[in-house]
Amino acid sequence: MKNRLKVLRAERDWTQGDLAEALGISRQSVNAIETGKYDPSLPLAFRISDLFEMQIEEIFIKE
Repeated sequence: MKNRLKVLRAERDWTQGDLAEALGISRQSVNAIETGKYDPSLPLAFRISDLFEMQIEEIFIKE
């Protein structure tokens, strides 16, 4: 699944570590999600959408 996480993070001038800390996950998990190697669980996707104040569908794009 593609996502806009890296772009959204960069717009806020956050590092992967900053985002990981805000979400309560590891920096490696953020990297894996950004590169499409890992799809987040539904609860994590909701936390991401809440953090960025966007709908899940605006962040994650079905291929």
